[in-house]
Amino acid sequence: MASPSKAGAALAALREDLVGDLFAPGDPGYDDARTVFNAMIDRRPAVIAQCVDEADVVRAVRFARELDLQIAVRGGGHSVAGMALNDGGLVVDLRHMRSVTVHPAAEAVRVAGGAIMSDLDRATQPHGLATTGGRVSTTGVGGFVLGGGGGWLDRWCGLAVDNLLGVELVTADGERTHASADENPDLFWALHGGGGNFGIATALTLKLYELPEFSIALVMYAPEFGPEAVRTYRDVINAGPDEASGAIIYVTGPPEEFVPPHLVGTLVCCALLTYVGTEADMRKLAEPLLALPHEAEIVGAMPYAEVQCMLDDPPGMRNYWSAEYLTGAPDDFVDVFCARARSMPVPTATQHALFPQGGAIAAGPHAYPVPYRDASWAVHPFGVWEDPADDERGIQWVRDVRADVRPWSTGAVYLNFIGDEGPERVVAGLGAENTRRLAELKRRYDPDNVFRFNHNIRPA
Repeated sequence: MASPSKAGAALAALREDLVGDLFAPGDPGYDDARTVFNAMIDRRPAVIAQCVDEADVVRAVRFARELDLQIAVRGGGHSVAGMALNDGGLVVDLRHMRSVTVHPAAEAVRVAGGAIMSDLDRATQPHGLATTGGRVSTTGVGGFVLGGGGGWLDRWCGLAVDNLLGVELVTADGERTHASADENPDLFWALHGGGGNFGIATALTLKLYELPEFSIALVMYAPEFGPEAVRTYRDVINAGPDEASGAIIYVTGPPEEFVPPHLVGTLVCCALLTYVGTEADMRKLAEPLLALPHEAEIVGAMPYAEVQCMLDDPPGMRNYWSAEYLTGAPDDFVDVFCARARSMPVPTATQHALFPQGGAIAAGPHAYPVPYRDASWAVHPFGVWEDPADDERGIQWVRDVRADVRPWSTGAVYLNFIGDEGPERVVAGLGAENTRRLAELKRRYDPDNVFRFNHNIRPA
C-alpha cells in the first residue's frame, strides 16, 4: 500500500482532475454514494469516483493502480452480492454516464456504461425498436448484457449478449480499447458472459429489432389453483410461438387497484404471458389461462417499456436470490415448485418465479460462455424483504427452492441471477472449458486480477 502522504497527494490530484464528483469517508454525500440496491450490503470504499466520461474512468483506474487499490465498478448497483462496492478500495461509479443514442437506420443503439434499463427502453420505444432487456427497469445495462442477459424478448430475439455488437472498455492498465467481432475478437468473445472481469465497459452497442406492438395477459389465481395454472402456462408456451414469453410468479398480493382486497397481503399465483404482437393474437394464445378459475386479469396491448417496470422492487430492501436451470417442467416438478410456494415469506416482496427458455435462446450462438442456453426453463427464487429479522427464513427459503428442483437441474446457471455462491457456481455459469479459456484471457487483459469484484475469473 502507498504511504499516507503519497495517498493523500494522489487523492488531492484526483479531486482536481476528475470532472465528476469524488467522495471519501467523511465527505458530505459519501453515505448516499455508497448505498446500493441490496440493503444487506454495507461497505465503506476509500474513494468513490463518479465519472462523467471515459477520460474520467481512465483517471480513476490509473489513480487506483498507482496506490494499489482494489477496484469495484458500479453501473446499476443491482448486484445481489453487492459487487458494486468494496471495503477500502476505489469504486468507479458510472451513474452519470447514462446517454443512449439510437441509430434507427442501422437498427443499433449505443448505450453508455452507467445507463439503466429504462434509459434504453424509453430511448428505443419512440422508434418502434427494442432489444432484450432485463425484467426490472432499474437494472444496469452494462452488467446485465456482459453477464448474458435474459428478459421478456429473449425467446424472440435472443439473449442480450447475442445482440452485442461492440464494447468500449477501459482496461486494468488504464488504457482504452474496443472489442467487436472484427477488433479484439478474443476479448469480444470473453465479454459474452464473462461480465466485468476484463475491463470497465464505458459504452456498449446493441442490435435492435422492430417492435411495433407488445401485449400481455396477467392472470391472478388463488394458490390452490397454482398447479393447474403452471401446467397450463407451460403447455401454452411449449405449443406457442417464439414471440410468447413471460413467467409464472408466486407473489404477495400487492395493494393495487386490480388486486381484489381479499388477496392483498396473501399468497397469489400469477401467470404473465408476454407477446410480441397484437392484442388479438395474444388473446387467442391466452385463452387456456383465462379459462381457468381466476381472481383478476389484465389483458391488452401495453408499451414494452411500461411492462419493463411492472416487477420493479423499491431500493432499500434486503435481497437474496438464486436460480436453477432445468431440463424440463414435467408434472412432478410443477407439484414440487408449487408446494414450495407455501413456505415463501409472506407478506414480503419475495417472488417465486419460473421463466421459459427455448426459442431464440436455444437457437443462438453456442460458442459463447453461456451454458444455460439449452435449458428449457429457469427457476428464480427472488428473496426480498424489509426486516433483518426475516434474513434467516428468507435465505433458507431460497436455498430450499434450489434443493427442491435439483433433480431437474442442468447444472448450468445464469450468473446475474445469483450472489456469491463460490467458485464452482462461477464455473457452472460459464462452462468448464470456457472457464479455462477465459482464465487465459484474464491473464492477458488483467493479470493482477484488478477487476475481482464480480463473478470472478482468476488469471490462469
